[in-house]
Amino acid sequence: MQPEPINLLGLDAPALTQLVGQWGGKPFRARQLQKWVHQRGTSQFDDMTDLARDFRAQLSQSCVVLAPKVLSQHRSSDSTRKWLFDVGQGNAIESVFIPEDDRGTLCISSQAGCNVACRFCSTGHQGFNRNLTTAEIIGQLWWARHELMQDLDSARIQSSGAEHATVVTSDTRLISNVVMMGMGEPLLNYEPVLGALRLMLDDNAYGLSRRRVTVSTSGVVPMMDRLSQDCPVALAVSLHAPNDALRDELVPLNKKYPLKELLAACERYLEFAPRDFITFEYVMLDGVNDSDAHAKQLIDIARQINCKLNLIPFNPFPASGLQRSSAARIRIFAQHLMDAGIVTTVRKTRGDDIDAACGQLAGEVKDRTNLSEKMASRKMIPIKETRA
Repeated sequence: MQPEPINLLGLDAPALTQLVGQWGGKPFRARQLQKWVHQRGTSQFDDMTDLARDFRAQLSQSCVVLAPKVLSQHRSSDSTRKWLFDVGQGNAIESVFIPEDDRGTLCISSQAGCNVACRFCSTGHQGFNRNLTTAEIIGQLWWARHELMQDLDSARIQSSGAEHATVVTSDTRLISNVVMMGMGEPLLNYEPVLGALRLMLDDNAYGLSRRRVTVSTSGVVPMMDRLSQDCPVALAVSLHAPNDALRDELVPLNKKYPLKELLAACERYLEFAPRDFITFEYVMLDGVNDSDAHAKQLIDIARQINCKLNLIPFNPFPASGLQRSSAARIRIFAQHLMDAGIVTTVRKTRGDDIDAACGQLAGEVKDRTNLSEKMASRKMIPIKETRA
């Protein structure tokens, strides 16, 4: 029986060097191959013209460069783009590219679904099927980069043919930042995520700065400690509540790793982090976590650790049973934090017309956990009032 071909998208530098070494190739051949695959986006081995013919033949027999198939893609009125990728057996994941004046940010997924079951997250209401492989994770970046480079090349060609054209030199339409804030909890799929992170940082692959790669976690404390040693990148923590009672309901993982443990893990992470702060994400839910008392509790937390607060206007979906805080309430809440000297931003909602905004990614998940049924039953359960 013919063995399954090796997907080169899933191999970091040491693994690729080992593979090439098995065929008698030297390490520089592995670096050449890595550049062809990740930097040039080449999937056909015959096109890798500076590789020896017999080496290309060996690659053709044993390997593939295969990203998940794109099922659909959408463009928002604000230029945000979303891709739906097929990851097999009826499951599909989503990735989103957000262009801004000074950066281009790609939000990628790490799991088909999510089993953390946060009350306000559309992905969590879909249930959970499986972890993604390194090739499926990095494949989202590989594909998006290829598509965006093609678009940029087309724009340059069109500009060169236009009278008084402006030469396109900015890379903001390409990917300068990657955030693991798509479907899934990255730190519950640790090894494949770690492999993908290492490829993102590798100068022979994507060459991204540690400061420009962000892992978002709901607070998997042991894996936060491991990440700080294995591959410290920027860290964002999905906080969403300023006390344990409320966070238990909004982010059930808090029952296992309560705030005291989470904040201690954040402090430990900062010793190795590429930035001198942790980003705390806080979704604004009307009448749930947005009172002046909640702001006061959040200030008490923020003073314990060097952090920035990112307030996220909730993007409603029917299954949640929750509503977005009003713009006025968000402004007042943010002002309380800023008056206390806490660096605070309010996230601009992008891509909501194509369901690409924060918390909206759902894809298609064949739930094998019955989690989606449990989440549906929670819709009608009111969240208990919490007081300072």
